[in-house]
Amino acid sequence: MDSIADFEFNTALLSEGVLLVSQYIRQNFSTTDICRRLQQLVDEARAVIPEKLHQDQQLEVLIDLFYDQWQFGEAEEIDRLSDAIWLDKVLERREGTPLSLGIIFLHIAHQLDLPLMPVIFPTQLILRAYWLDEEMWLINPSNGETLSEPILEHWIKSDLGEEAELEDKDFDEAENTLVVRNMLNILKGALIKEEQMELALRASEAVLAFNQDDPYEIRDRGLIYAQLDCNHIALSDLSYFIEKCPEDPIAKMIKMQIYAIKRQCVVLH
Repeated sequence: MDSIADFEFNTALLSEGVLLVSQYIRQNFSTTDICRRLQQLVDEARAVIPEKLHQDQQLEVLIDLFYDQWQFGEAEEIDRLSDAIWLDKVLERREGTPLSLGIIFLHIAHQLDLPLMPVIFPTQLILRAYWLDEEMWLINPSNGETLSEPILEHWIKSDLGEEAELEDKDFDEAENTLVVRNMLNILKGALIKEEQMELALRASEAVLAFNQDDPYEIRDRGLIYAQLDCNHIALSDLSYFIEKCPEDPIAKMIKMQIYAIKRQCVVLH
């Protein structure tokens, strides 16, 4: 946990931060093997992409290489969402989520000195390239396609409602810490749904390394502890949430959960 809290996510490569938290959660997660696979992709890309091309042309070649020749793409039929998030699984199967695919693509692009950055759009991670003499280029990491304003407007209205509008801040570069926390929250939710509670607990603890007093994350950890029948710790976490967020809409449900746990403890004794 201390290694996560002390790590300088925003000055390191995004992929390094992702590997660090992934190894913390899953003990059999081999960062050495993943780094080797990533370096193989970088080396192959360097061998294929001519240095004499302008950066925008180099990016076009990389997109073709990544999605058409290497055939990376969004996972469509998969039993466990977590398998589309873990980078070792994504590299093995060459299918993932927009987030995991984007992390891999960004790693390769940065090794090639291409000006690409992550953007946490309201619906998913997207990639943004910015040239000094041109408008920004937005890319869907699921398939490498260029994202136009009408497409993004459709996405945001479908997700947030017809009254939602695109805002300039929707295209701001996301700091690595934000991307990593976003990944952890998606992974945690997937692990809970898959009933991999021990891993979900470690994912929750990894999120708390960024803000150890976050009442919402402490609430989630308490709910996971309850699923693991660690009732004493669950009560402590859930009670902390009620103390800090008594007016939260979900507070009533959490109080019912606390009551149920206390009642179970009485019955067991």
